[in-house]
Amino acid sequence: MEQMSLFDDREVYNPLASRLRPDDLDGFVGQEHLLGKGKLLRQLIEQDKIPSMIFWGPPGVGKTTLAGIIAKRTNAQFINFSAVTSGIKEIKDVMAQAENSRRMGIKTLLFVDEIHRFNKAQQDAFLPYVEKGSIILIGATTENPSFEINSALLSRCRVFVLQALTEDDLARLIKTALKSPKGLGYLNVEITDPMIAMIAGFANGDARTALNTLEMAVTNGVISPDKTTVTEDVLKQCIGKKSLLYDKKGEEHYNLISALHKSMRNSDPDAAVYWLARMLEAGEDPLYVARRVTRFASEDVGMADSHALEVAVAAYQACHFIGMPECTVHLTHAVVYLSLAPKSNALYMAYEHAKKDALQHLAEPVPLVIRNAPTRLMKELDYGKGYQYAHDADGRLTDMQCLPDALEGTEYYRPTGQGLEAKYKARLEQIRDWKQRRRKNR
Repeated sequence: MEQMSLFDDREVYNPLASRLRPDDLDGFVGQEHLLGKGKLLRQLIEQDKIPSMIFWGPPGVGKTTLAGIIAKRTNAQFINFSAVTSGIKEIKDVMAQAENSRRMGIKTLLFVDEIHRFNKAQQDAFLPYVEKGSIILIGATTENPSFEINSALLSRCRVFVLQALTEDDLARLIKTALKSPKGLGYLNVEITDPMIAMIAGFANGDARTALNTLEMAVTNGVISPDKTTVTEDVLKQCIGKKSLLYDKKGEEHYNLISALHKSMRNSDPDAAVYWLARMLEAGEDPLYVARRVTRFASEDVGMADSHALEVAVAAYQACHFIGMPECTVHLTHAVVYLSLAPKSNALYMAYEHAKKDALQHLAEPVPLVIRNAPTRLMKELDYGKGYQYAHDADGRLTDMQCLPDALEGTEYYRPTGQGLEAKYKARLEQIRDWKQRRRKNR
């Protein structure tokens, strides 16, 4: 073990976020829904009855800090393990150590940071030891565990969702940092409440970002013999362009595309353009957005305005031709058009209804009348017998049955009265009425 010198001052130069990491639950900021008085997780920690569990939440909300607090409260052997630097060999070594401890009656609590970075084989290595109680596993992840954690392992863990800190939480944390001797208390920092609010807003729920930004602003502040003053100009320089919370492969990816889709569906072009900008400015592939917009054109607009599909496809082609950043305007064109277009999900509902019947009636034979008969045998078996060529009929209509017998009369497409679909609805009603009358008169 390394011997510490009397003159060792590394702690002073540790990042502010590290120096302020609380040692107990009373100093922990946020997550009241889990750690408030009488809440389940708090009781489990205080009673040292920790089950295997997963902490799921965005960066900077206290997952690692919470693990550190548990480490100080538990009577178990605590092992901190990183998914970034460890492989199968390291896992097996730790598991062997935990198994030996179990035989001696000592529990092992294993904290795995960024557990989503482990592949399936690595996660599987934990499973038998969790099952027989050799270890209590605590995993921390920024990704949805449903997607990133093996189902077998996940089923043996309790998932606790940590929420992004509120601006009030972050403001309280900043004020604590300004007063604490472990923080910036020794500098007598002068900073206004609006500036604190600005930092809290910029941090976007991330305590680490808030404290790092504060530390940068103070470091670059105006220093006088009795105080350090943070000016608005300095703070604005420290904040710069706000980073956008986005992971093209994570949950936020799906959250934002969902927000775009639902804003267009709700005929809200302002919200739709905002979510579009959020995705594109964060580095999303414009072709991915264009594909989703094309899907929307048929799923949510459909026959109410068939031109919507043309606009969406044209936007996709334009994105393909010229790319970012020029293609942003083409996507905006499509998104606004689709937002303002009349809405109909009749095509989507038609297919979903037909899909259900198709899966339930897989063996229904194609009616003989509409079967092709390229061979003599097929003709002898009445393939195509009685077929009516619509172009030869008056009105280009026949009463020929095209659905299987078991599904005769089923209506899948039910047009709405929205936009141009009202015209198609009237036409379809006319066709259905005509066919019904003809079949009655046979």
